Amino acid sequence: MMVATATAKHRVSPLRQQIVVAAVEMTARSGWASVTMASLAELVGVSRQTVYNEVGSKPALAEAVVLEELARFLSVVELAFDQHPDDPIQSIHDAARGVLELARGSALLRAIVSATHGADTELLPLLTTRSRSLLAAATGLMAERLAPFAAALDARRFSAAIDVIVRLVLSHVMQPTGTPADTADDIAWIASRLLRPEASGRAQASRS
Repeated sequence: MMVATATAKHRVSPLRQQIVVAAVEMTARSGWASVTMASLAELVGVSRQTVYNEVGSKPALAEAVVLEELARFLSVVELAFDQHPDDPIQSIHDAARGVLELARGSALLRAIVSATHGADTELLPLLTTRSRSLLAAATGLMAERLAPFAAALDARRFSAAIDVIVRLVLSHVMQPTGTPADTADDIAWIASRLLRPEASGRAQASRS
């Protein structure tokens, strides 16, 4: 999933990338509703028609803006798994912490989820529920990276475990209730119970 996203990004023209980055900055500063093709054209220093030629319609621009943010989040997850290739629980811990820290500092994310900051319903579904959303991309990436450690679970339980972990992280992205460090500790503990049921069983047996 991340490989495909990165590959697609390398094919983007420098001007298109400049326009998308400008849209990201404008959304973070004053909300998606403030983003127009005319305002982008003025900011980048090109004609409005050039903006349309590069990014298409505003819905297409919305997808490009969200994909730009999506790539940042997925790169954090990839890095965590690359640093701990033999320890899936530590990878999940570091991925969760990194994502939550990134979300805490993301002005764009705050603009998307805050109704008081010009948030638009056009962006939030792209981030959370559509087929190319953060949820779908993160689930696919986690499934790929955790597959070598899935021997203890059948396919259905494995998919359910990943879905629970990813949704739990995203719920804290959207509405944090603790520090990224504490939340990552809790998510890693839950992940260990979901992905290593035999360890939980031994722990319960030792207490009985």
